[in-house]
Amino acid sequence: MQPAYRRIRALVAFLARLIAHVEIEGLDHVPASGPFLLIVNHISRLDPPILMLAIPRQVYVLAASEYRRVPILKQLMEASGAIWVRRGELDLAALRAALAVLKRGDVLGIAPEGTRSRTRALRPARPGAAYIALRSGVPVLPVAVTGTEKMLVDFLHLRRMRIRVVIGAPFQLPVNEHPRSEALAAATEQMMRAIATLLPPAYQGVYRLAEAPVSDALPVALKG
Repeated sequence: MQPAYRRIRALVAFLARLIAHVEIEGLDHVPASGPFLLIVNHISRLDPPILMLAIPRQVYVLAASEYRRVPILKQLMEASGAIWVRRGELDLAALRAALAVLKRGDVLGIAPEGTRSRTRALRPARPGAAYIALRSGVPVLPVAVTGTEKMLVDFLHLRRMRIRVVIGAPFQLPVNEHPRSEALAAATEQMMRAIATLLPPAYQGVYRLAEAPVSDALPVALKG
């Protein structure tokens, strides 16, 4: 981890212990070295710092460029190595930067849905994450976050948030340097189903599973 990232992570851990009870499952699934693509659902602006807390390696996340207009967010995101991306369009510079992160052996984090879900349930994902996975051929690590969407309600009721992070087993997609739309669609479906298996049914949305998922991961609680 870079020193700036380590300092921000320590601050996040301190604040989390004050305002939340965070439970993390599946830490043993996180590769100790080498590149991987972390994919996660997105339900709150708290998701990136919670991921920073949960994953014991530096995660370079893709962040919407409009957040650069908020000075403190801009400083924090850039200090943590975020890659700015223009949402809703093909941003080739961001794509090259994302692939470079994986090429040098680091961890890239992305929410395949492309934006926050206002209902907490999974939305149809965009093909960007699948494209990066197919082009790079690195392991894909599915992660699910729940509880962060209740931030405002819990704050108004003066109660600690209960946040749960579930990390699934990594899997690999076949390398495809020039994926067509059919390959992108199939890879996107596989990636989103992997996230859905880690979520309660109410969060699964358009990727709702026929049966309730069963997690074999061991929980680790971070308590204040």
